[in-house]
Amino acid sequence: MEKDFSTKNNLIEDKTTSDIKKEDFSRVFIHAKNFLNNLFDFREDTDHEATIEAIKADITFKGATAWILIFAVFVASIGLNANSTAVVIGAMLISPLMGPILGLGMSFALNDINTLKKSVKNLGIMIVLSLFASFMFFYLFPLSEDTSELLGRVSPDIRDVLIAFFGGTALMVAKTKKGTIASVIFGVAIATALMPPLCTAGYGLAKGNFTYFLGAIYLFTINAIFIALATFLVLKLLNFPMHEYANAKKRKQYATLATIIGIAVMIPAIFTFVKVFNENKINNQISNFIKNEIKENESLTLIDWEKDLENKEILLNFFNEVSDATKNDLNNELTKNILYANLVDFKLKIKGSDTKSFELITTAYKEKREELQKSKEMIAELENQISVLQQTIFQLNTRIEQDALAKDKKAVAFSRIAKDVKIRYNEVEQIGFAKMLYSKDFIKIDTIPMATVKWNRKTLETTINLKEIELRDWLQKELNLDTLFIKRER
Repeated sequence: MEKDFSTKNNLIEDKTTSDIKKEDFSRVFIHAKNFLNNLFDFREDTDHEATIEAIKADITFKGATAWILIFAVFVASIGLNANSTAVVIGAMLISPLMGPILGLGMSFALNDINTLKKSVKNLGIMIVLSLFASFMFFYLFPLSEDTSELLGRVSPDIRDVLIAFFGGTALMVAKTKKGTIASVIFGVAIATALMPPLCTAGYGLAKGNFTYFLGAIYLFTINAIFIALATFLVLKLLNFPMHEYANAKKRKQYATLATIIGIAVMIPAIFTFVKVFNENKINNQISNFIKNEIKENESLTLIDWEKDLENKEILLNFFNEVSDATKNDLNNELTKNILYANLVDFKLKIKGSDTKSFELITTAYKEKREELQKSKEMIAELENQISVLQQTIFQLNTRIEQDALAKDKKAVAFSRIAKDVKIRYNEVEQIGFAKMLYSKDFIKIDTIPMATVKWNRKTLETTINLKEIELRDWLQKELNLDTLFIKRER
């Protein structure tokens, strides 16, 4: 009997322990739930009326908004043309395109037919005006080329869908919050990039490149639709009040329509993403093949290489001769190595220099080096000869001056005079001095001193006239002359 009682007590104790553990787990779960609700629940911060009014206010397109759009188009076009990311970002921030797109999402969520019509109308006008303005800019602007900023907006994929959706969701959460989160709104404007695709589409029209036009328009459509879809979902999640004339049937129709449009846009974007993803894998494996199998091979000297993804060919241009055995090894690595699994269908086209051509190039290089060395030696010898001649001329000039000074004690060394003239008068390029025979009546002959001066051509006539008088006075004093004639040389 005591044994039965003890067993019964043990069961009670086990049951009590189990209940305590369950209660503890339940308490922890409730605390975690409350913490997560407080962390992520933003319904209490929502202002329904203010949000609706703010979105409706941004839909209207007239007056200042129209001019802001035009200026934003020009700024974005200039940024795309100049390949300036900073300028393109500036255009995103001032663009008013977001308003009608949010209006579309809200009209679907609230079944507001009037807002829907207004949003569609204004968005259509904005798109047409943006395309026209960007078309005129790129058509008339003389400097335009395919920049990386332009090319980045012509091939959308699934990533653009995700950016538009999550960016639009962040924007609506910020819009519905009491107060304003300007940084979020600016960040979404940059991330979703509504203006650059429209300007790129205008560029495609201006250049007659409809591939660019269609790709850019498709990217804009993706951004617009998924921002509107995000707006729709957020407003539905926050239980925004339906429009007074709404009914369940219409609400269901609009919700179905939004879903169909979203899926229709997403399907081709997924195919584009898969294509881009596969091309990226191929490009990475080609780069790895070049690095691992060729550049790290010391016996091969690669000049350059090209890839043709359409024909599945890799062209390799080598400086040295490539043997048949090496070619076979490279082809085997390309087609059989698991590291290059996506390159199985690719073919190598190898172009290498033969041994004879390489030897000819080497011989020609050596000959040119020898010729260059001989030329340097000849130049050095000529420079020495010129130096010797300059010294000889200087000695002869000195002897001539000394002889003249010995004959005429009043004479002054011309070398000194010439140096002083160059120091005093920067405008003088050349100067000469001589005594010239002169006759007025062709009977009596006089000797007159004459200086010939060549002035710099850039010197003004008025400056020359003043400097010439000053030079004459100075020369007369230095040469102890009563009179001196100055002749200009041109």
